[in-house]
Amino acid sequence: MPLALLALAIGAFGIGTTEFVIMGLLPEIAGDYGVSIPTAGLLVTGYAIGVVLGAPLMTVLGTRISRKTMLMLLMGLFTAGNLISATAPTFAVMLAGRIVASLAHGAFFGIGSVVAAELVAPHKKAGAIATMFTGLTLANVVGVPLGTFVGQAVGWRTTFAAVAVLGVAGLLGIARLIPAVPRPEGAHLRRELTAFRNPQVLLAMAMTVLGFGGVFAAITYIAPMMTHVAGYSEGAVTWLLVLFGAGMFLGNLLGGRFADRRLMPMLYASLGALALVLGLFTFTAHDKTAAAVTILLVGALGFATVPPLQKRVLDQAHGAPTLASAVNIGAFNLGNALAAWLGGTVISAGLGYTAPNWVGALLAAAALVLALWSAALERRTSTPAATTATTADAAVPAHH
Repeated sequence: MPLALLALAIGAFGIGTTEFVIMGLLPEIAGDYGVSIPTAGLLVTGYAIGVVLGAPLMTVLGTRISRKTMLMLLMGLFTAGNLISATAPTFAVMLAGRIVASLAHGAFFGIGSVVAAELVAPHKKAGAIATMFTGLTLANVVGVPLGTFVGQAVGWRTTFAAVAVLGVAGLLGIARLIPAVPRPEGAHLRRELTAFRNPQVLLAMAMTVLGFGGVFAAITYIAPMMTHVAGYSEGAVTWLLVLFGAGMFLGNLLGGRFADRRLMPMLYASLGALALVLGLFTFTAHDKTAAAVTILLVGALGFATVPPLQKRVLDQAHGAPTLASAVNIGAFNLGNALAAWLGGTVISAGLGYTAPNWVGALLAAAALVLALWSAALERRTSTPAATTATTADAAVPAHH
């Protein structure tokens, strides 16, 4: 794998850290600004909305410049957002900093996926995308626990300042390591929008919303589930989330490796197993050891879907992959928000803290149905536009 992928992984590590570390620092931030915990929760919601809206917006703005330049600008925007958060005098300014940082998120992963795929041979594209996403998964294993510890020990502003330094490192890495490829010929908004006329692109994005949403239905409520049902202490939740992050790391590597060999079978297996494990989580949540193993499996199976889903969008949006790739990153966050809301709804209805697991299982099962439907449609289509799941060299044309 090219060294240039390391620069993308560093950027992904910083973005992953800033996205998730906020959850562990909400009490400290709420206390400093004199706001309630639910109000401080707007820092999570605002970030997610910024990712969904920022992904297409920033990608459209970037169609007139080279992808390398756009990636550097996005890292600059991300760094500025975290510096605003680190120095924010009021809660409103803090929220603005979170939104500024979030605007870079979707476009960075979307454009980064296209660049990563172009840096390697056709049969290694999903592996290259997975290498970039390794930064995101490592953020959950290392960045988030470390950032939470530093924030609680020294002050949360130090955490965001440190993330800004990571942003600078990512920017310098991109400037130094990523080759200066000229802007793709004919890259403009109208051409990028044509990808959304392909039903397969829309189906892949729907799979993203439902499949990864299934993970977040359960994990969003992991703290009350583990403390009230499994019997863990509050302090143990951090380590359970590290275990979840370790599962994400492993699943990402497996997803990237097997998606390059047989993409759709990899999706069937990971989505089917995810639905099954989430269903079983309703029962395993009552035992400490079984719950811990299940959390690891949910992380692994959930993130095993990410490289194949991202590559599926690139394959189907061939010729105009950049906007579709970025919008698919927004779809992950849309799924997270939708699933968290559904999980909260079933808890509020009095169905218990394990009820979100059933919600997650149904979402993952629905994603599997869409994957099977997508493959059936593809088999019935004989036009050149309907590339097979294993024809990786059609993902991004060589003249890009």
